[in-house]
Amino acid sequence: MHHLNRLASKALVIGLPKLKFKRDRLCEACQKGKQTKSSFKQLNVVSTSRPLELLHIDLFGPSRTMSLGGNYYGLVVVDDYSHFTWTLFIATKDEAYHAFKRLAKVIQNERNCGISAIKSDHE
Repeated sequence: MHHLNRLASKALVIGLPKLKFKRDRLCEACQKGKQTKSSFKQLNVVSTSRPLELLHIDLFGPSRTMSLGGNYYGLVVVDDYSHFTWTLFIATKDEAYHAFKRLAKVIQNERNCGISAIKSDHE
């Protein structure tokens, strides 16, 4: 606001009105620039109709602490329908595909149905 007052008092900007700007206030443009969006409302509706229709997968690591099995990475798989979660610990990132492949066979046999879709960070 100090700079706006100087510009207005010395008529350095054509068309700037000769107003006294208050020091501790935000101008309209600054106020709009600092606005934030309100968060999305949480939906409590299940978008799937059966288990294993949609799985969410996330690979995390390396963690600072080694797991009991000597692994630094983890693969988290969440079923969208039941919110059941599986966590697999792996030593390196390149083991993620084979670890998920083994898990997929096991859970498809247990639930007696197939996986329809998988969603991850990179979709």
